[in-house]
Amino acid sequence: MLHINELTFRFGGRVLFENASTVVPKGHKVALIGRNGTGKTTLLRLLGGELAPDAGSVAITPGCRIGRLSQDAPDGPASLLDTVLSFDQERAQLLAESETAADPHRIAEIHTRLADIGAHAAPARAAEILSGLGFDAEAQTRAVGTFSGGWRMRVALAGILFAAPDLLLLDEPTNHLDLEATLWLEGYLKTYPHTVLLISHDRTLLNTVPTRTIHIDQRKLVAYAGGYDQFERTRRANLERLSALQSRQLAQRKHLQSFIDRFRAKATKARQAQSRIKALERMEPIVGIVEENTPEFEFPSPEPLAPPLITLENVAVGYDHRPVLSRLDLRIDLDDRIALLGANGNGKSTLIKLLANRLAPLSGQYRRSGKLKVGYFAQDQADELTMTNTPIQELQRVLPTTPEEKLRSHLARFGLGRDRAETVVGKLSGGEKARLLFALMTREAPHILMLDEPTNHLDIDSRSALIQAINGFEGAVILISHDPHLIELTADRLWLVGDGTCTAYDGDLESYRALLLERMRSGGGAGRRGNEAAPTRRDQRRVAADQRAAQAPLRRRAADSEAEVTKLTAACERLEKRLADPKLYTGTGDELIRLQIELGEHRKRLASAEDTWLEALEALEAIADQGTG
Repeated sequence: MLHINELTFRFGGRVLFENASTVVPKGHKVALIGRNGTGKTTLLRLLGGELAPDAGSVAITPGCRIGRLSQDAPDGPASLLDTVLSFDQERAQLLAESETAADPHRIAEIHTRLADIGAHAAPARAAEILSGLGFDAEAQTRAVGTFSGGWRMRVALAGILFAAPDLLLLDEPTNHLDLEATLWLEGYLKTYPHTVLLISHDRTLLNTVPTRTIHIDQRKLVAYAGGYDQFERTRRANLERLSALQSRQLAQRKHLQSFIDRFRAKATKARQAQSRIKALERMEPIVGIVEENTPEFEFPSPEPLAPPLITLENVAVGYDHRPVLSRLDLRIDLDDRIALLGANGNGKSTLIKLLANRLAPLSGQYRRSGKLKVGYFAQDQADELTMTNTPIQELQRVLPTTPEEKLRSHLARFGLGRDRAETVVGKLSGGEKARLLFALMTREAPHILMLDEPTNHLDIDSRSALIQAINGFEGAVILISHDPHLIELTADRLWLVGDGTCTAYDGDLESYRALLLERMRSGGGAGRRGNEAAPTRRDQRRVAADQRAAQAPLRRRAADSEAEVTKLTAACERLEKRLADPKLYTGTGDELIRLQIELGEHRKRLASAEDTWLEALEALEAIADQGTG
């Protein structure tokens, strides 16, 4: 299918590939991985014929239909369904010709070919793909130009999947998808009947779809069997093996050199010394795997703040006095790690803007701690950054009185050294802009990190660094992400945004994926979406949503009493520690009596709080039993 032979290519004076070779057999699903800037997208452009190699060759089976996801979103008055159908150019041409053809033989050929390519079933197939990517029947009839850029990129993805090319080239196909659509795409690509070459930083996708992995390493193309985790294991084993070989060779070279140094001048040993000199010269150094510098993030620790940080009671929020979400009864504490689940368009970004104080509530009680500091990472980088400034100027804009060296030190926490700190933002890579946003949002050591799709422009190593930084952060985290690997490793609570509200989801991410798969099997697609300003309804989740609504007051009571138990337990421990001090018993006894009385009062309050906590938990369990009975 695809042979790359001794490929050399230079871009902007830099060598991206040098004598690189690899083979992709027909029908294989292949992941193309490597750090940002190593040439992944450039290789797809070489395969698609947009660029020509400086040396070597790219050979593709003659007649192979190549499809590459365009970075230009479709636009215009045509409906989504017609737009997707237009991606199959052969079908469109044959249908157009069938309207004007007069020769009976040609008419017969046209209809035979239309039958061969399944032209009459094409609208149903296109509709199924659009549904999987989040567009319901009503949305599929709307003009593509009425949708936002992110949704139109989904249409472009639907079109290239519908065209079903022999060689499908996908560059970060999940960047504009939510978790629901990403899950559907995983299943679709696994059963795709042709060859796929996939660039992605979504670790779950890279483990689910590919049967081979090609790593761009030191300007070469190195192939591995299996998905990303298998690649990592194999590479790590190779690294350990080469490291052991290098150590043995170093010891051998040292031994030979020692013999040469000792006996070179002795006539009786001259022949043996010369023999060892030649052996040393013939010994090729073992080249190890070069490990690139791993990026690091570091979120500063916030000052302690008493709970709760944020409380919402019957809050509604939306735009132009029209609610997107309502009946919000939520609480956030300093130790919370919460991921927001739900289809795009259901209001996840609206909720996070409300919590970040960038959107005012329409009604209800919304309380925030007076000293609360929030760090907000916006999904759209252009909304937060001035492209003509440098990173150091961006920080100086918001921290005008802070010394420059302190600002540079803060940027360095996020991998932006002196040279990148003085580069115009517009010339930074997407990953570097993301790091700058992390630096800006944490400039005042926030108590809460609000992260709206923070990984869109980060490679796998940077995502791993972000996971470590989040897990090391001492404040609260509210996260929106289509990357299940990130959610699984950082979030310990899940909130489901849907049915026009947000409620706690009692299961884990695996049970949520199972729920989505079950709904897809029953014909529900990936959820009704496509209108970002309107809330959606999920009939299949209505009963569960009502049950969670009934549980909300009990959950608040349980959480409040649990916090009270924790607080009183710590207070009792402090008092008991003071009462254990021998010096306390050498005085008048007034302080001793006061502490004993205070400890007794605390123990009574602790017993009462524990009773309240247990009662709330028992009531919650009873409601859960009723729901499963």
